[in-house]
Amino acid sequence: MPEQAPPATHWSTTRFADNDEVRLAYDTFEDATEGAPLLLIMGLGVARHWWPTGLCQAFADAGFAVARYDQRDAGDSSRIPDTAPSNPLRSLLRARPAPYTAEDMTDDAVAVLDALSWDRAHVFGHSLGGLLAQRLALRHPGRVASVTTSAALPSDVAGLRVLRYLRPGLLTRLARARFPEGRESDIEASVAVWRGVSSPGYPFDEAAARAWAEAQADTGPRDTKAQSRQIGAPWHGPALRTLGHPTLILHGQEDPILRVAAARATARTVPDSRLVTYPGVGHDLPAALWPDVARRVATLATSTTLRPTRP
Repeated sequence: MPEQAPPATHWSTTRFADNDEVRLAYDTFEDATEGAPLLLIMGLGVARHWWPTGLCQAFADAGFAVARYDQRDAGDSSRIPDTAPSNPLRSLLRARPAPYTAEDMTDDAVAVLDALSWDRAHVFGHSLGGLLAQRLALRHPGRVASVTTSAALPSDVAGLRVLRYLRPGLLTRLARARFPEGRESDIEASVAVWRGVSSPGYPFDEAAARAWAEAQADTGPRDTKAQSRQIGAPWHGPALRTLGHPTLILHGQEDPILRVAAARATARTVPDSRLVTYPGVGHDLPAALWPDVARRVATLATSTTLRPTRP
């Protein structure tokens, strides 16, 4: 659930990391500059500002130094040339040439870690960010201490196999919605996304969502071509069963986009992983859960010895 726009002093000025020609915007939580490094990766097409400041404060209180960044094709990071179809579902379900790979996206995260001078970090990803967090640990195991995924698919799933986990109704409605260019449309698109992913077991404060969207206007929710490029990036990396990091898997039992079966599949595949499902929770992280989420991530961080990689 979004909150009222936080004071700017919570976050550092925007900085940039480079992965070849791609520039990645990132910032750090100023109340949490010391502690165990925690890198936050947000979901499909949207900017880093979608991470609630209250959740980041809970991470800081739990002993983490917190940073977040915009993936390529989102926020203030580089936009890739317009080569994708305008429907993200088509990119998800159909193999087609892509302008970049999921490996490129994991290398973006490493570029951010390098810019932060973090040799190794705990990684928390939500939605598509959770998928990327798994793949980051698989491709660059030495740079990741632990993995937390929230509302995410298993990293091995692609193409038509996604259908077993997908609830297409909300995605279809959002993909069909038409928002013209301009700030007001950015705001309306963001509110529509927040309303759609919100948790039925927790009150949705539309006034707060609108105030947040007005303060953090983001083109991501209406940029379906950028979403298509991100979601269509193919993965050729190691199998999920070889993930050797302490792993926490969070999922809402009322998620309108991904079935709980997605989280259960990840938990079955990753050795010794921990699965938590939340009653009444959708495809978001309600404010009431922030202390519990931070506590669980902190507990996970205490068990950071890598397990042997399985063939």
